[in-house]
Amino acid sequence: MDSIFVKETGKYGRGVFAKRNIKKGELIEVAPVIIIQKDEWEKMQNTILSNYIFRWKDHKAIVLGYGSLYNHSYRPNAKYITNFTHFTIDFYARTDIKKGEEIRVNYNGEPDDQTPVWFEVIDETRPSFI
Repeated sequence: MDSIFVKETGKYGRGVFAKRNIKKGELIEVAPVIIIQKDEWEKMQNTILSNYIFRWKDHKAIVLGYGSLYNHSYRPNAKYITNFTHFTIDFYARTDIKKGEEIRVNYNGEPDDQTPVWFEVIDETRPSFI
């Protein structure tokens, strides 16, 4: 992962940041997933994992790599695409991202979806930089 790294955000735990400038449309990360079947998820849904899960058709998925560490934003600079064929979640730059800038996605799936999430969203008036 030559273009990203993880560090503490100072606001909401760890986050994923750009090691270099990333251009709009550029692939940031291909993160493999582990599928959790619906009946298995019922046993796990009240654990800390519930905060790091992606929807996977009728099931759930744990995303490896840095995939579960991207923080949420209603004004994301990245998006993710669920790749059912290759069992990955693929992260792409939605805007140009500057070196040191935090890379954030909208947890609702669609970048413009303003549906409330299950946690308090911290003020997003400025992007987070190193």
